[in-house]
Amino acid sequence: MTPDNSSRQRANIRPGMTVDIIQKSDQRSGKLTRGTVQEILTGSVSHPHGIKVRLSDGRVGRVAAIISPGPHPGDSSGA
Repeated sequence: MTPDNSSRQRANIRPGMTVDIIQKSDQRSGKLTRGTVQEILTGSVSHPHGIKVRLSDGRVGRVAAIISPGPHPGDSSGA
């Protein structure tokens, strides 16, 4: 599976988002792993194969798709 355009831009990925990643060991099969972004590992603004992230469970891979946006900076619950 090829990452969609939004998953190739670092600015579109934030901790707390639910994403599908492709782990290095799954690149040939294209198997997706779903999880919550804990940390963004890619330092550049974009990457042709997707932004590399660490999920909350410790797994690392490149974002193939953004599933849900998660919390936005500055949002407050109860507003």
